Amino acid sequence: MTDITMTVNGREVSGSVEDRTLLVQYLRENLGLTGTHVGCDTSQCGACVVHVDGKAVKACTMLAAQASGSSVTTIEGLAQGADLHPVQAAFREHHGLQCGFCTPGMIMTAVDIIARHGSSLDEHTVREELDGNICRCTGYHNIVKAILSAAGASQPQTMAAE
Repeated sequence: MTDITMTVNGREVSGSVEDRTLLVQYLRENLGLTGTHVGCDTSQCGACVVHVDGKAVKACTMLAAQASGSSVTTIEGLAQGADLHPVQAAFREHHGLQCGFCTPGMIMTAVDIIARHGSSLDEHTVREELDGNICRCTGYHNIVKAILSAAGASQPQTMAAE
């Protein structure tokens, strides 16, 4: 067992975990933060994306012990009370979801993309950087629109179909 301490969504948490406990397991099973999804168990789908020290990370590829001492933000930590984060609001406004399973990971990835590229973001970059996030329902059209909207980027005249 390993003792860990980290800040999750602005709150310090600590506990003992088995050395092999994944960050996604710790968040879901120990902290009850079930917005971070487990989709594939192979780090292919991106449903488990969280931010560790401000960077998007697939929580199924990181051990909880590796996150000890870090600041972790999950989908539950984005909204400020009843006010959605701008990316969450854009996903709602542009219907950037269908079944919703991939949505938390998509949103967390989008926040990271926007933080790195700002309003200079274009459709090609968004599509390229979403490569590690799989949506089996939507075809990505509205997801890309939502991300560009949240970034404040001008919308392209046409959006290529996936």
